Amino acid sequence: MVGVVGEMFTQLGIVVIITALAAFLLRLLKQPQILSYILVGILITPVFKIVTDVSIIQSMSTIGIAFLLFIVGLEMDVRSLKTVGFVSVFGASIQMALLFGLGYSAGILLHFGNLEALYLGLALAFSSTMVVVKLLSDKRELNTLHGRIVLGFLLLEDIVAIFVLSLLSSVEGLAAGTILVAFVKMFSLLLLAYLSAKFILPTIFRFAAKNQELLFILSLAMCFSFSLLFQYFGFSVAVGAFIAGIMLGNLQYNVEIIAKVRSLRDFFALLFFVSLGMGLSLPTISHLWKPVLVILPLVLIFKPFITMLICSIFRYTKKPSFLVANSLAQIGEFTLIIAAQGLSLGHISEDLFSLLVLIVIATITFTSYSTTYDLFFYKLLQRPLKIFDFFTTQNLEYMPRKVKPTIALCGYNRIGYSILENLEKRKEKVLIVDFNPEVISTLAAQGHNCLYGDVTDEEVLERMNLERIELMVSTVPQLQDNFLLIHKLKAANPQAKILVTASTIDDAMQLYSKGADYVILPHFLGGEHAANLISRLRMNKLKLYEEKERHLRHLQHRKAIGHEHPRH
Repeated sequence: MVGVVGEMFTQLGIVVIITALAAFLLRLLKQPQILSYILVGILITPVFKIVTDVSIIQSMSTIGIAFLLFIVGLEMDVRSLKTVGFVSVFGASIQMALLFGLGYSAGILLHFGNLEALYLGLALAFSSTMVVVKLLSDKRELNTLHGRIVLGFLLLEDIVAIFVLSLLSSVEGLAAGTILVAFVKMFSLLLLAYLSAKFILPTIFRFAAKNQELLFILSLAMCFSFSLLFQYFGFSVAVGAFIAGIMLGNLQYNVEIIAKVRSLRDFFALLFFVSLGMGLSLPTISHLWKPVLVILPLVLIFKPFITMLICSIFRYTKKPSFLVANSLAQIGEFTLIIAAQGLSLGHISEDLFSLLVLIVIATITFTSYSTTYDLFFYKLLQRPLKIFDFFTTQNLEYMPRKVKPTIALCGYNRIGYSILENLEKRKEKVLIVDFNPEVISTLAAQGHNCLYGDVTDEEVLERMNLERIELMVSTVPQLQDNFLLIHKLKAANPQAKILVTASTIDDAMQLYSKGADYVILPHFLGGEHAANLISRLRMNKLKLYEEKERHLRHLQHRKAIGHEHPRH
């Protein structure tokens, strides 16, 4: 027993040490860190065979995926579906249906059986929540318009994938009777989870929250409890871990739980990606080149094309549509979980499983680069992408007022809302420019002057009549977009003033050097407001309960507005 444990510890230690060295090297070379994990996995098992124990590989992969999905569920707000818009529900449903059909057809053409073609269709339908969320989080783009749409797509995909996985893992013959039994078992487990989260867990965790160590241990216990429960009823442990995460994520102590459990995320991300590389079978790759040449373009070209087309049909302009499509151009962890389940049930062959592992590795690697340099790729493809303007160039302007505004507000997000509110109190005429059609529709219905489109689009800039604009306020977060606005406005009207937004001090300094009249740093403004609040309180010039009531009224109003449409 000691020898087995010692061997596992040794091999796990080797994996972590080599991965740390590779990650450090690729960080120096400014390459995506995910790539280092996958490369290490390929090198230590398929190539150099440093780690050869298959059971260790499978254990690492199973535990890693279970914990990662637990953390994904923990950080997922199911209610966010209400705030990401119409496109995230119906658009994602259409996308999954089309991609499933495309994958299934490709499987039949490649001479796979009907059941294997079904698995191939499912593989194409799901993107990687874990990879995409990590990349967008690193770039601070989760709260942008395209970030919100991506999260909406991923959330719906995850929900569908959970039901598909639950069905496949409990059904071997796919007969109507066994399918019905699977649905009954799944419904019963979900009902148990819902009732526990509503009536039992709040009391237990209210007591546990008094001790941080107990809170951490109890959270892990919930993960293991539901994983084992789902496994007992014939479902995957990953499904149970995901459901446990959602249960805890909707408790009032979810922030504390996330803070405690998040430290595990990076470690298990390492295990997942390394095990992904370790699971690659090099001997089978040599005769898989034909299906790879068929499936890879479907994921990297047709999948983003379909996604962008759907976003465009839902009236989103080509830039956010492209960024959404680019983010989702891969297949991920649910594909592997479903494929592994299919392999264990005898539904698919070792060749198809190896093919899917290879496609996952290739597309995740591609996504690491394409998302990091998404604006570069957008500018490179900007002209060909004009074909998507066919769906979005109609009714660009909403000008209910005869007086042409001399103030332009680019980006109606959280800052933009407050700015517009204050300008309206001063009876100022404002032109609002935004590339979220739901925002524009709502504002136009309220009687505002609006222009729908991307502020970097030449047609939009021309319609803004920059020579008439005396003051422009940009809440757009992209540095290059603000550079362009400064240049265009100053060229059209040198006397005009422009206020732009930045997220870092370095960006602010660059914007000032380009001619910005003032740079808004939201975090600094928040700190200054808090400092002023404290100063007034200490000098007895402020009644805090009155300020609290005023702030609550303001937040309630903002929340009501927020439920009507998403903001980027």
